Amino acid sequence: MTFETKLKMSEGIRPVQTTLNCRGRLLDLKRPVVMAIINLSPDSFYHSLDFKRTDEVLKHAEKAVKEGAAILDLGGLSTRPGSRQIPVEEEWNRLEEPLRAIGREYGADIFISVDTYRAEVAKRAIHCGADVVNDISGGLFDPLIWEVVSEERVPYVLMHNKAKPEVMVRHAHYDDLMAEVYAFFTNRLHLLREKGVKDIVIDPGFGFSKTIQHNFELLKKVETFLTLNCPMMVGISRKTFMYKTLGAEPEDVLAVNTALHFKALESGASILRVHDVKEAVQCIRIFEAYQNA
Repeated sequence: MTFETKLKMSEGIRPVQTTLNCRGRLLDLKRPVVMAIINLSPDSFYHSLDFKRTDEVLKHAEKAVKEGAAILDLGGLSTRPGSRQIPVEEEWNRLEEPLRAIGREYGADIFISVDTYRAEVAKRAIHCGADVVNDISGGLFDPLIWEVVSEERVPYVLMHNKAKPEVMVRHAHYDDLMAEVYAFFTNRLHLLREKGVKDIVIDPGFGFSKTIQHNFELLKKVETFLTLNCPMMVGISRKTFMYKTLGAEPEDVLAVNTALHFKALESGASILRVHDVKEAVQCIRIFEAYQNA
C-alpha cells in the first residue's frame, strides 16, 4: 500500500482554509488566484527586470494587474539551482524602490509578496508594504524569518526544500518522495503554529532539490497535501523539468505549462505562481467552466 493510499484512508480530505489575513485585508482563495512573478535579480533563469528602472518594473506590474493577478511576488535574489547568493544589503537594494513604487500604485488593489528567505529582508519589506512572505527555504536557511512572520502577523508561504541553491542538485535523493515531503510539512507546520503563525500556504517546491522524475511524481500526487488543511501554491512556471523533457528552452513551453497548470488546479491548487499571467487566468476560467459543467 502506498503512502498516499494510507494517508487517504487515515485522514481523508479536510476543508482547506479559504482566506488569508493580510494585515487586516482578506485574500479570498475560494476561487484559485494568480501570483505574478516579478524578478529583480539579473541572473534569474527567465525574464529578469532591471531593478534600477522603476518605470519598467511598474509597467510590468501594471500589465500583471490588468491581466488579473491577485498577488505580485517581488524577488531580488535568484534561487535557480547553482545561483550565487548575494549579501543582504544587495538583495534589499534591488527590492526597496520597486517595492515602494508598486505599493504606492497598486497596494490598495492587490496583495504584495516578497520572495526571500532572509529575516532582515522580510522585515524591511513588510514595513515597506509587503503583505506576504514567500520563503523558498521553509525556514531552514534563516530561522529568524519565522520570528518576523509571527511578530508582523503576515501570511507565510512554506516551501519544501533541502539545501541552498548553489548545492541543491546534490540533495535530490529520497527513499519515498511523497512521504518525506509530507513529513517535512507536518513538522514545519507544527513548529510554525507553536509560534502563533496562522495563515500558512504550502508550496511543494517544484525544481528545488528534486530531479525531473521527482517533479512529475510530485505533480501527479500533489493533491496528497490537501490533507494538511492549508492552501496550496504551485510554482511550475517554465521550469527545467518541462523544457528539458522536451529538449526545448523556457521560452518554448507556454502551452505545456498551461496544461500542467490545469492539472494543478484539478489537484486543488489555490494559487498559481506564474510568469504568464493572462494565460494562467484564462486557464483558471476554463477550469472553472469545466468544473461547473
